[in-house]
Amino acid sequence: MHNIAEGFDLGSDPEFIRFLKISRRSSSEVQSQLYLALDRKYITSTQLQDAYEKATDVKKLNNGLIAYLRKTKK
Repeated sequence: MHNIAEGFDLGSDPEFIRFLKISRRSSSEVQSQLYLALDRKYITSTQLQDAYEKATDVKKLNNGLIAYLRKTKK
């Protein structure tokens, strides 16, 4: 969320896209950290699956916004 806000505030689509990509990578980091949490028994496999799917949804939303911004540039 913070990467998206920071990128939006820069005022240009190329910079916004760059920060959307950072946000997408951050979602991947969260997914990786979920496995660490599972291994340490901080969460259950059901909790991992739920959170993992939410992070996947965020990545899809980021991809959609990136595609939209690129399309409007043409």
